[in-house]
Amino acid sequence: MTAPSPTDWTARRYQLFPTLTAAQLARFAKDGHCRDVPAGEILFEQGDVDTPMFVVMAGAIEIIHPSAAGDHLVVVHEAGQFTGEISSLSGGRSLVTGRMLRPGRVIEVKRADMMQLLQTDSDLSEVFLRAFLLRRGALIAKGYGDVVLVGSRHSAGTLRIQEFLSRNGHPYAYVDADVDRSVCGILDTFQVRTEDIPVVICLGEHVLKNPTIEELGKCLGLSAFVDESIVHDLVVVGAGPAGLAAAVYAASEGLDAIVLESHAPGGQAGSSSKIENYLGFPTGISGQDLAARALTQAEKFGAVVLIARSASRLRCDKRPYRVELSDGGALLARSIVIASGAEYHKPDLADLQRFEDSGVYYGATFVESQRCEKADVAIVGGGNSAGQAAVFLAQSAANVRICVRGPGLAESMSRYLIRRIEDAPNISIHPFTQVEALEGESSLEHIVWRNSKTGERTRLPTKHLFLMTGASPNTRWLDGCVALDEKGFVLTGPSLGAERLIAEKWPLARPPMLLETSLPGVFAVGDVRSASVKRVASAVGEGSICIQLVHLSLSE
Repeated sequence: MTAPSPTDWTARRYQLFPTLTAAQLARFAKDGHCRDVPAGEILFEQGDVDTPMFVVMAGAIEIIHPSAAGDHLVVVHEAGQFTGEISSLSGGRSLVTGRMLRPGRVIEVKRADMMQLLQTDSDLSEVFLRAFLLRRGALIAKGYGDVVLVGSRHSAGTLRIQEFLSRNGHPYAYVDADVDRSVCGILDTFQVRTEDIPVVICLGEHVLKNPTIEELGKCLGLSAFVDESIVHDLVVVGAGPAGLAAAVYAASEGLDAIVLESHAPGGQAGSSSKIENYLGFPTGISGQDLAARALTQAEKFGAVVLIARSASRLRCDKRPYRVELSDGGALLARSIVIASGAEYHKPDLADLQRFEDSGVYYGATFVESQRCEKADVAIVGGGNSAGQAAVFLAQSAANVRICVRGPGLAESMSRYLIRRIEDAPNISIHPFTQVEALEGESSLEHIVWRNSKTGERTRLPTKHLFLMTGASPNTRWLDGCVALDEKGFVLTGPSLGAERLIAEKWPLARPPMLLETSLPGVFAVGDVRSASVKRVASAVGEGSICIQLVHLSLSE
């Protein structure tokens, strides 16, 4: 068993592994069961779900990370300290094993009772949630998860899986098939070939060859079992800023809320390297961190969030409404919040799909930046997302070129980002420029762009192209149930004129409420809504105020 070095936890140890006061222990004990435990007893194992929380009264609990290479000691909890990390909120799989190191006495609290305590005791809630978040961060930093990814920089699927694991905050160990000598032994053990890369190994036994996101989410246990016969107060489709805000307010106000997310919390904002104009964060916050905090809030209040589960169709002919899922399941809902967002336009370029994840990207996170270190990078787009990506990538890339169709950035980008771009010596702006062709064998090697004013074509060597252009709404799953504008965004409230309501057969005497669609009890918020302000703050605001309207609808 390998123990972490003594300095690993020093900086924030008092927050990672706090010792509860006598008063806090007394409040905790009221909801738990005290029992004596002998040395060596396993309290919970890696892979267990709905794991209880344990507080040490006497003796000690050792937290172990099992792996193929052997057991690693993560930490020892002494008297007054407690077990658990962020998976404790969702009831997801435990990433570690807890074993009694020295005989003693523990308080065992079931997950449901722990969740009730988090919602009613603000003091303990702050202590537990801070520790849970920091512990998950530490597990990620050390790669202490239940997943091994065998991948390659030359494999398009590897980046897709890395991005999914990172965006969902799921710790994993990475074996680079290009440089790690142990890869042959791993592949032989699980009877897979190098041609099967990327390969994901869950819990040391389940092997997935280049899995889809849905297959990966199921293997990781990111979605809880859902009883399809239950009629939920609210189903939120999409866990971007708007959807997460709706989930937080709905759950905190007692609604039975369930959230569907096809990929990872945060939506487009989740891939932003740093958001600096969001209220309350003067030094900025990454989109992934903001999404992780919002997800924790939603789960703290009892919202159920299903990851890698997407809506495929809305059945709206009767209430309760039925949201059909891509995996064949379905959810019944008295009300729905459409927060399915929008995705970047994919330009009409030959071979675009062939180069996706092997040179063409739609988000700039830490995972992509590692691939772009000391390389030349091109970005297409003139909005804030493109600006944030340029500033972030310029820290590691050799050169960053921003291609914009218009004369510059002033009309579409925040001034603070423009100033930073202008001050960065390795960022250049190319106005009136459009990418016309992509070239390469197994991965992107060159791009060809054209200046629309001069007609001049230029062939540039680059292995990394980021596409951050205008957005298309994710509304295909609505299947004609609600009125859309000419671009496919959802019409709500005042945007639905009298003639349109007649055409849509609006059934109520009252008009649609502010964020209500042409279907009673169905609301739209964030980027998917017609005429919405495409900013994180406005999306959060819409998701928040929408719940008041949901209450009114449910009371009818």
